[in-house]
Amino acid sequence: MVAAIQADDVSYRYGQHLAVDNLSLSVENGEFFAILGPNGAGKTTFLNMLMTVTVPQAGRIAITGHDVVSETAAVRRALGVVFQDPALDDRLTARENLDIHAVLYALPKQDRRSAVDQALAWAELDEVQSRPVRTFSGGMKRRLELARALMHKPSVLLLDEPTIGLDPQGRRHLWERIASLRAEGMTVLMTTHNLIEAEACDRVGIIDSGKIVAIGTPAELIAAQGDAAKTLEDVFINLTGRQLFDDSATGRDRLLSFGRQGGEFTR
Repeated sequence: MVAAIQADDVSYRYGQHLAVDNLSLSVENGEFFAILGPNGAGKTTFLNMLMTVTVPQAGRIAITGHDVVSETAAVRRALGVVFQDPALDDRLTARENLDIHAVLYALPKQDRRSAVDQALAWAELDEVQSRPVRTFSGGMKRRLELARALMHKPSVLLLDEPTIGLDPQGRRHLWERIASLRAEGMTVLMTTHNLIEAEACDRVGIIDSGKIVAIGTPAELIAAQGDAAKTLEDVFINLTGRQLFDDSATGRDRLLSFGRQGGEFTR
């Protein structure tokens, strides 16, 4: 069976800085996979390559069997993306934001209204659909972004620090929504700095200096460290010697790179 995400010997360099160094990773269909890494480890560059925003300089990446370079349109149809930083137009209403997404992803015109209605209901935002997004709480915006990412029924969902900046209630509510996707068998790859969230995933990959330095279930990663680790956080510090920090680029900038012109997405 074709893997949901397959990266083979992928590299990317910014000038003299090797951001991603011969990285290989396979995520199976229906798997819930977390990537942990310190600031500057290469997480964002790797995600950008998965999203087709950045072209790998070496190696190959395929999403559901489609090459990210030669089959860009098919890859983008297969992906749902939630960026770390807000990528909504807060001057528009919730419904208007979803309407735009439906057009960008070329949902059939006769299906768009029902798709937007379903997304609003799923996010529990149908009663506030006519309010400008700038009046929403952080948790409401996150639910809207997640619902938007799912409107075109993607096979793979990429989440970049999806719960960062949320209060405990908003984090819990959003995590319940994400967990429901897991129950439905969707493939999810997420970056997170929340160890509790990472421990809830099927497998975790720890990235440092552009390389995957460890991969396995949380229990396997802890066991591999022997007495040197009792928690996943111990594993992370033992392997990288660093604490977890954020290194994501601006979500709105990457969404613009993910835009659509003339009927096809362009880089």
